[in-house]
Amino acid sequence: MASCSTFNLSPSSKPTKPLPHYFLKPLIHEPETETRTQIQTPYPKLIITGPSKLSGHVPISGSKNSALPILAATLCCSGTSKIHNVPNLFDTRTMASVLASLGAKVEVFNNEILVNTDGVDSVEPKSDEIRKIRGGFFVIGPLVARFGEAVVALPGGCNIGTRPVDLYIRGLQALGAVVELRDGKVQAYAANGRGLVGGSFQLDYASVGATETLMMAACMADGMTVLSNVAREPEVVDLARFLNDSGACVEGAGSNQLVIKGKPLLHGSECVIAADRIEAGTFMLAAAITRSCISISPVIPCQMSCLIHKLSAAGCKIRQYSHDTLEVSAVSRCGGENLQSFEVKTGPYPGFPTDLQPQIMALLTTCNGLSPVEESVFDKRMGHVSELLKLGAKIQVCASTALVFGKDNGRHGWDVTGISWIGRRRNYGYQWRCSY
Repeated sequence: MASCSTFNLSPSSKPTKPLPHYFLKPLIHEPETETRTQIQTPYPKLIITGPSKLSGHVPISGSKNSALPILAATLCCSGTSKIHNVPNLFDTRTMASVLASLGAKVEVFNNEILVNTDGVDSVEPKSDEIRKIRGGFFVIGPLVARFGEAVVALPGGCNIGTRPVDLYIRGLQALGAVVELRDGKVQAYAANGRGLVGGSFQLDYASVGATETLMMAACMADGMTVLSNVAREPEVVDLARFLNDSGACVEGAGSNQLVIKGKPLLHGSECVIAADRIEAGTFMLAAAITRSCISISPVIPCQMSCLIHKLSAAGCKIRQYSHDTLEVSAVSRCGGENLQSFEVKTGPYPGFPTDLQPQIMALLTTCNGLSPVEESVFDKRMGHVSELLKLGAKIQVCASTALVFGKDNGRHGWDVTGISWIGRRRNYGYQWRCSY
């Protein structure tokens, strides 16, 4: 969990009122007149020579998935917010550019970012920046809540399947916003001309992004808001803690229902971004794949319990040396080929993280036995299979489930070809059918 403490750097004495429409930038996007020559740059490459063992200690960076919504949430706050342990990544740098394009003053010092929003004079961030990352769309909630209006381009991001913004739109409508889609941009404004109002909204599925965006919007809505079937991820809890430290009133973070009492004014606060559980899990899986022993910190072990259980069942030894340090060992006396297969089904937290599904599939290609991997979060998160096949892996994909054939394929005579259906049946586990 993020460690946050209130730090009133520059609170305003009066609530921030919505800016009048004539003060805002035009809603119609005007293309830049300057023509720039596109310079073709080669794609970056990683050249890896193996096999090799890993060893030593790995420091874990701050969580990108916590940093992005917290940076967006600074738009809810007057004055300055100070965010520590921000990972230096393309996504976080782009989010800083999004905030700057709105008129916020953004200062970056190593892994520390200061954001002062008192100079915000626009409700339309640069479309080119928004389209670079999925998280850029988060700003629509704070902008409508604080300034009464927002014009935000549809988001970009990685191609891992359908991630519509309809939950964001319907949620904002439930809080009294009028939302329209024009020319690839979502235009939203408060129907009453003043600001959002409290309401109730049940998400169709526990979307993390929609939960975070609507939480930020509801923090400044007039009255009480109840959001049901919300995401329970640790990153949602981190955002709620930051908002509460800034003067908001959010209850129920970490459960499937949020109760939010709107406040007319939030102030800047100070926050430390928690360790990235996906980065930590990736290094744990790297140790398992290479049959190595490493230690990692800082981590929050209770957030890693699903992965720890899977690796332990496979035969890895995992020890907790302190409240935030884990050692992962997959070293074997028998040559390191004895990790056993297991099944994986991704799901919302506290289920197995979809962001670790490609990495764990790579591990399963090195384990003994047959491993079903079912992706239940995104509909196109099997793109890595074709790359693993180039490296000699034996994997068969049907719809959203893959069968990973491990090291002892020859002994069992498994045939990867001809599988036309893979499914799970109660009391029988996974089954599959061949077309021949």
